[in-house]
Amino acid sequence: MTTLTLNLNPIIKLTDDQFFQLCQENENIRLERTAKGELIIMSPAGGEAGSSNAGLTAQIWIWNQQHKLGKVFDSSTGFKLPNGANRAPDASWVKLETWNALTPEQQQKFPPICPDFVVELLSPSDSLKETQDKMKEYRDNGAILGWLINRKSRQVEIYRPHQEVEMLEYRASVSGEDVLPGFILNLESIW
Repeated sequence: MTTLTLNLNPIIKLTDDQFFQLCQENENIRLERTAKGELIIMSPAGGEAGSSNAGLTAQIWIWNQQHKLGKVFDSSTGFKLPNGANRAPDASWVKLETWNALTPEQQQKFPPICPDFVVELLSPSDSLKETQDKMKEYRDNGAILGWLINRKSRQVEIYRPHQEVEMLEYRASVSGEDVLPGFILNLESIW
């Protein structure tokens, strides 16, 4: 996936409503916004990455249907993080009580929260460093658990608050720990 960064700040600083409207008017373009207000324009995922991402989200969704502990979101969902950035993880999950505390309007737009659990699936053209920085941003904004899955190297980086990043290599599965109790992601379908 190729990304481009566009800095409109010298010309206009988009409000949250303007950014939401911009995304709605350009629904075929995936946009994120950094905490500094820069727009990140991303191309669609390729076939292999898209298929892996669908399988990843499906596994989380099936687990959540059984446990009903929260809400699952795919890569098309943007969140307004506490630092001001608008980010769209490849897959994410929010505790039900956190979701239910939002107003209906907040639920309809970009929810002003950081998901409790986030996953980024590294695409062949993604920058590892930029994606690692994004994972740190999720962690620093309230994510309790995050996974950066690198299909090419068959590695999973695990992000937790106030801890060093843990690296898992060549695993068949990874646990959702206490955040997603009982959830085990089958990595064989992702690789």
